[in-house]
Amino acid sequence: MCVRSCFQSPRLQWVWRTAFLKHTQRRHQGSHRWTHLGGSTYRAVIFDMGGVLIPSPGRVAAEWEVQNRIPSGTILKALMEGGENGPWMRFMRAEITAEGFLREFGRLCSEMLKTSVPVDSFFSLLTSERVAKQFPVMTEAITQIRAKGLQTAVLSNNFYLPNQKSFLPLDRKQFDVIVESCMEGICKPDPRIYKLCLEQLGLQPSESIFLDDLGTNLKEAARLGIHTIKRQGFAVLPKLVSNSWAQAIYPPYPPKVVNDPETAVKELEALLGFTLRVGVPNTRPVKKTMEIPKDSLQKYLKDLLGIQTTGPLELLQFDHGQSNPTYYIRLANRDLVLRKKPPGTLLPSAHAIEREFRIMKALANAGVPVPNVLDLCEDSSVIGTPFYVMEYCPGLIYKDPSLPGLEPSHRRAIYTAMNTVLCKIHSVDLQAVGLEDYGKQGDYIPRQVRTWVKQYRASETSTIPAMERLIEWLPLHLPRQQRTTVVHGDFRLDNLVFHPEEPEVLAVLDWELSTLGDPLADVAYSCLAHYLPSSFPVLRGINDCDLTQLGIPAAEEYFRMYCLQMGLPPTENWNFYMAFSFFRVAAILQGVYKRSLTGQASSTYAEQTGKLTEFVSNLAWDFAVKEGFRVFKEMPFTNPLTRSYHTWARPQSQWCPTGSRSYSSVPEASPAHTSRGGLVISPESLSPPVRELYHRLKHFMEQRVYPAEPELQSHQASAARWSPSPLIEDLKEKAKAEGLWNLFLPLEADPEKKYGAGLTNVEYAHLCELMGTSLYAPEVCNCSAPDTGNMELLVRYGTEAQKARWLIPLLEGKARSCFAMTEPQVASSDATNIEASIREEDSFYVINGHKWWITGILDPRCQLCVFMGKTDPHAPRHRQQSVLLVPMDTPGIKIIRPLTVYGLEDAPGGHGEVRFEHVRVPKENMVLGPGRGFEIAQGRLGPGRIHHCMRLIGFSERALALMKARVKSRLAFGKPLVEQGTVLADIAQSRVEIEQARLLVLRAAHLMDLAGNKAAALDIAMIKMVAPSMASRVIDRAIQAFGAAGLSSDYPLAQFFTWARALRFADGPDEVHRATVAKLELKHRI
Repeated sequence: MCVRSCFQSPRLQWVWRTAFLKHTQRRHQGSHRWTHLGGSTYRAVIFDMGGVLIPSPGRVAAEWEVQNRIPSGTILKALMEGGENGPWMRFMRAEITAEGFLREFGRLCSEMLKTSVPVDSFFSLLTSERVAKQFPVMTEAITQIRAKGLQTAVLSNNFYLPNQKSFLPLDRKQFDVIVESCMEGICKPDPRIYKLCLEQLGLQPSESIFLDDLGTNLKEAARLGIHTIKRQGFAVLPKLVSNSWAQAIYPPYPPKVVNDPETAVKELEALLGFTLRVGVPNTRPVKKTMEIPKDSLQKYLKDLLGIQTTGPLELLQFDHGQSNPTYYIRLANRDLVLRKKPPGTLLPSAHAIEREFRIMKALANAGVPVPNVLDLCEDSSVIGTPFYVMEYCPGLIYKDPSLPGLEPSHRRAIYTAMNTVLCKIHSVDLQAVGLEDYGKQGDYIPRQVRTWVKQYRASETSTIPAMERLIEWLPLHLPRQQRTTVVHGDFRLDNLVFHPEEPEVLAVLDWELSTLGDPLADVAYSCLAHYLPSSFPVLRGINDCDLTQLGIPAAEEYFRMYCLQMGLPPTENWNFYMAFSFFRVAAILQGVYKRSLTGQASSTYAEQTGKLTEFVSNLAWDFAVKEGFRVFKEMPFTNPLTRSYHTWARPQSQWCPTGSRSYSSVPEASPAHTSRGGLVISPESLSPPVRELYHRLKHFMEQRVYPAEPELQSHQASAARWSPSPLIEDLKEKAKAEGLWNLFLPLEADPEKKYGAGLTNVEYAHLCELMGTSLYAPEVCNCSAPDTGNMELLVRYGTEAQKARWLIPLLEGKARSCFAMTEPQVASSDATNIEASIREEDSFYVINGHKWWITGILDPRCQLCVFMGKTDPHAPRHRQQSVLLVPMDTPGIKIIRPLTVYGLEDAPGGHGEVRFEHVRVPKENMVLGPGRGFEIAQGRLGPGRIHHCMRLIGFSERALALMKARVKSRLAFGKPLVEQGTVLADIAQSRVEIEQARLLVLRAAHLMDLAGNKAAALDIAMIKMVAPSMASRVIDRAIQAFGAAGLSSDYPLAQFFTWARALRFADGPDEVHRATVAKLELKHRI
């Protein structure tokens, strides 16, 4: 981020109390039992590894289970299985290899969950360099212990890795003795392993201290006479961990109270009688590229402070801060902090340390807690760049926003204090403190957007799609009204110094980005951690934490708290401010990364930020998408648009429509008109908000979709066709931002507009036709089959748990799905013929069956298969079938081959032939219940059929438009084709057939809105009879007009024709629909 100020501490809270507690340390030193060089009580410290020197496996398991959607506690239960003779204990005694352990361990986990569990990935995470890294505080403590002449040892339950090396990710030179269970064949708490360690140290039990995080291990050590310290980690759950061996093998789960390793170090200090943390936290020797001349600096400081001493100047560099290098200085008992501009060529207006100095000096007079600044030196000859000096301010810096080790009430108080001080900053009287000219008044957000775009462009090293979309989106969605106050610009929890004992802010740090501007930008920025994961390397987040349990207010509550203190109404466009905040962060990270390439960035994280920029920009884009949805849902009624009878407003490419239908002369609808009240046959007669949406979609098609079609078609014919097109994914993000997303869910299925746009079937029919003019637009807008039918199925029939797992990813476009019903051995047009079996077994259903023509199953994004099979062959004919939600990664799903339609593969989704062999699915994945499959399938098909029919009309309109353009430009037998009588007849016939089919489809949609899908069954059957045949004829005429070109992939006609023909089978063959129409005709009209 901008600046990790000098006052930060990684996890250590108590070390910042040094200035407050020096007298306490002196008071206690006389009472310690250890005395250096004479009669010492303690002569060695023995450390456990996991949970003391490196992170506990329990925390690793908890993180891994969340990431992989594995039920909490699965790993613990599997490791406990078998007790002393279980695979985990035998693995630590080297009685089985890593391969053998993973095989047995994987089997246990899979049997527990009745599905495959990727234990290899857990083991990889557990032993990875990212996780298995020694705590710095422990490294420093060991150094100090050894410096005092004591011995150190590691006593660890560990194992051999596949490379036959023991798992000990530590510097062995730190220890005099290393005892590993896998090498000795015995594990803690076996007393023999403690005695072995003491024997190698050459000590009596009373001469050593043992640190471990498990009570049973400590208990046995204490029984032998060893002094013990417990590094507290995970609280024991009695129901899960009830015996000693279970506690010995694994830190209990889940976490209840987590204390940092510094707590154990503090207790160790109390026993040893000397400090284990010397120096200033978070400092290190100055990097070679960041060195500054000490002599000239010392002379400057002596003059500034009036110091006569000739003692040396101590200079360290803080290892945080990615913008302005920051140094700790100690000179003649004065503790100071120096911040300077970085060396080299800098981005325009960046690193303004002069402004930092000015704002802190002014705010100190307004009662805002800031460090005491001493002097600003703009003379670059002193240390090479301008700098300023301030006093070192001791206190607590909470770098981890989850505030580990604190009580929930204390955590809440910390966040409340943070909120309060932000309100204090935003309440400063600008004129009274002389800051009225500190920045421009008004238009803060537009200026900031321009500034960060400029800075990003100056540091750009490669194209990041999300950044490009944001650069285009942000200026178009600026807030209309903004207040003007002092804004910090980088206001976060880890830029605050807190009192060591009270939830009180002592100083606000890092004012580099401060100016006059919109205070809501600060509020949003202070909530960044709420949306970042805890593993984020630059700024830890709390997105994956249980905030309620921790006592931390959610972002929404934090914002309401701010508004209440400031006396402001909550803003509606919160998502915009979050998108803007994350965009800024992405631009900053990119600048840090660019400087890291030349060695100018001061942070140890600098080189990692290249990857982080893309991650953060995607987060920003997610908020932009949410804002797009909010704008659409709250869109006010606009003035009616003027009807247009034009063809197309401008020339189009060969892939763009060159004609537009004029629907009818029906007058404009009044603003009060809705499509539920009457049949709307023209987009211009839609209600104003939906009409605006229609025209927005039309503009999007013209500007984004049609021009992209040649590239998308080329991708479908390339070797990479079975992978999703990056261009499609980019268009999907743009559609989201425009609010052109999930338009298909009918209002009656989603009356609260929780999942979609809340359109009626008639309203959506007009938009669906427009999307149908392109083969790719439905997917771009997340309105393509089979996902639409599956999503509506989940909305109508799914449980809340099923919706959370499957519906939300589908709605967000992060997953695809398929529907498995058709079978090769039977006539699947009769759903009662299906033979695939669903058999109940314990708490699972076991599936066996052979399916084909499963659209979308080959897509690598396909995560869900909606499977239809028989649960009870002896039940009434229409109560035999059931529907199950089958995760695509379930063992037993075997894709035999992709099928082609007239030679077209329809990649990447394709149409697969699949076998389901002993596929085990949890019972909770059943939809509605056994025997409800036929009912679900019929409910799913109604809207899906009308969607297909409207898209077919779009196909036909596009084909006719292309045909008209073609015949106007080609000559044959001495005159243009457009003057040939047969061509004119074909055009006329196509127009008539399209209009007839459209009216029939709109009528069916209208009846569905008024009376429901069941009442509209006759009309749905009629449109399914009419639309595919009509489209086939219209497209065939267009192909004929094009000649051989119409058969090529240069135009969409061949694919249009293929799918029009296929839709005479999909969702039921023509013959079934004809039979339905005839039966209903005979039933109701005789």
